[in-house]
Amino acid sequence: MNTTAAPESHATEHGLSTAGYVRIALILAAITGLEVSTYYVDFGRLFLPALLIMMVIKFVMVVSYFMHLKFDNKVFSWLFYTGLILAVGVYCAALATFKFFG
Repeated sequence: MNTTAAPESHATEHGLSTAGYVRIALILAAITGLEVSTYYVDFGRLFLPALLIMMVIKFVMVVSYFMHLKFDNKVFSWLFYTGLILAVGVYCAALATFKFFG
C-alpha cells in the first residue's frame, strides 16, 4: 500500500471529496437540530412520523456516505436497508402495544 499517495486519491477511491463529507456532516447536524426542536415545538400528531422520517434520512446518509455503501456492492446496501425496515417495523409494533394495551 502506498502511504505517500496524493490527497485526491481518497476522493477517487471513495467518490467523495473532503468538502463533500463536510457538507454531509452539516446536513446531518441540521437534521439533528430539527429533531431536537421537536421537543420544543408542538407538532401534534406529526411528532412521531416527523422523527421517524428524519431518523431514516440520517440513517441513509450515514450508511451511504460515511460507511461508503453508495460506492460498494449493492448487496451490502440491501442488507443495511433490510435491517432498517425491520428495526422501524419492530419499533412501530412496540409503540403500537402501548397504544393498544395502555
